[in-house]
Formats: sequence, structure tokens, C-alpha cells
Amino acid sequence: MVGRDPLANPEPLIRRVYAYCAYRLGDGAEAEDATADTFERALRYRSTFDPRKGSPATWLVGIARRTVDDVVARRLPVAEELPDRPEPERDIASGIDLARAVARLDERSRELVALRYGADLTARQIGGLLGLRTNTVEVALHRALAVLRVELAPQPQREDVRGLQPEAAR
Repeated sequence: MVGRDPLANPEPLIRRVYAYCAYRLGDGAEAEDATADTFERALRYRSTFDPRKGSPATWLVGIARRTVDDVVARRLPVAEELPDRPEPERDIASGIDLARAVARLDERSRELVALRYGADLTARQIGGLLGLRTNTVEVALHRALAVLRVELAPQPQREDVRGLQPEAAR
């Protein structure tokens, strides 16, 4: 084994990997299955873990990214828009609005947002995982969040700030 056992303290790692999977796939069975597949792969390849390349969490999220990509590739095409819900509660409506806004981001931005807020990785950890400079990750996240703010703004504000959106959001 190259380094210490990356799965020595699995509880916080399971929560972190599940949070990432749920962020990308939605809460429920798919995220649970992707989390289980991630740990199955991690157990199989635990001897390849090298602590000089990153933390156990970063290593596992790297495995989870590939697992989630496999799940997404197997999915049947679905409608882009979520169905309108009659009179949902405010929190549910906010969650649906956020899910719609995130779904409208480009793939790279969705992945960065999922890694940052789903897997709770730092910009530095994301950079190491994706082979990017920390500053590049921070700038890309800043732009993605700016697009989300515009998307989630009330309609009159959206028209006022339409010219401020990054090119990718238009």
C-alpha cells in the first residue's frame, strides 16, 4: 500500500460522497447506488491511494465523478424542464427553481458547483482533482454563481441585469 488506509474513517467520507452524488443525481436511490458503487471501487483499488496526491475525500470524489458519469450515461433522455407544481411550499419551490437554474448551466459549471457545494471540496482540491489551477476554479465558480444569481432573481431584476450575464449564460 502506498499510503495509509484511505477508508480508515468511512463515516464522514460516506456522507461527503453521498452529498456529491445527490447533488448531481438527486436525492434517493440513484445517489445511494452511486455512493455504494464508489465505495466498492474504492475498496477494490484502495492500494492505489497516494496521500501525496490528495486527501481520501478528494480521491473518493474522483471515483464518484466517474461513477456518476456512468449513471448519467445510462439514463434515458428526459425532459429539460421540470413540470410545474400547483402551489408548492416556499422551500420546495426554491429547491425546484435552484434545480432548474443549475440544470441550465453548462456541464463544466454544473460539475464545479457539484464538487464545491455537493462534495464540499475547496477550490484547491477541485483544481487538483481536475488538473486546473486554483484561480481558474475560483473564477469559473464565481461566473457560475453569477449566472445562478441572475437565473434566480425575480423576473423584473432579470431583465435589468440581462446585459451583465456571462456569454455562456445567454
